[in-house]
Amino acid sequence: MQQVISVWVRDPRIRKNDFWHAYIDYEICLHTDSVCFTKKISIVRRRFSEFVWLRQKLQANSQLMVRLPELPPKNLFFSLNNSQQITERMKGLQTFLEQILQSPLLLSDSCLHLFLQSQLSASKMEACAAGQTHYSVAQAVQRCGLRRFHSEEDLQKDLSTSCDYDSDSSECLDPELRIKDLAINKAESTASLDLMGTSQDETLGCSCGST
Repeated sequence: MQQVISVWVRDPRIRKNDFWHAYIDYEICLHTDSVCFTKKISIVRRRFSEFVWLRQKLQANSQLMVRLPELPPKNLFFSLNNSQQITERMKGLQTFLEQILQSPLLLSDSCLHLFLQSQLSASKMEACAAGQTHYSVAQAVQRCGLRRFHSEEDLQKDLSTSCDYDSDSSECLDPELRIKDLAINKAESTASLDLMGTSQDETLGCSCGST
């Protein structure tokens, strides 16, 4: 029986570092029955620079045995307020992940699993994959999306002893709350770009190609 790995990139949102600097992150939804994944449903948020990090790590770890797909090209005139540019980048990111997930060699890379199924920032993903953290890759993945089951006391303990949440890392959401909506709205990802309209009145003043 053929195993299925489905991935979607959707729901772009503007995040503000400060008054002058902002970036966009995207929701990555994974639904699979593959034995390569211990967690079958997950939802995280990642920004473009983290995709760049992932490709670099996969290329280095595969030692050129796999030809990696390209990411959407960087655009010096990329605008947070241009819905067409955002849509094109989002589609390119999804194509990139779909092609990567077809490679058995890349599916064995810990960096890919942490990228898709953990809340860690790039630096912490790299450290975790190298065994330099007090939590394992499996622990980082399993704790993603389970926060709502913790009491406040357990949450604080968990954060101090396991996958520390980063203010600059991606959000990790409970997948069971979103997977039904995902199946219905897979073809409607561009509708979320309406969120950008509310941000045009905020003087973001930035056009960045590698946000």
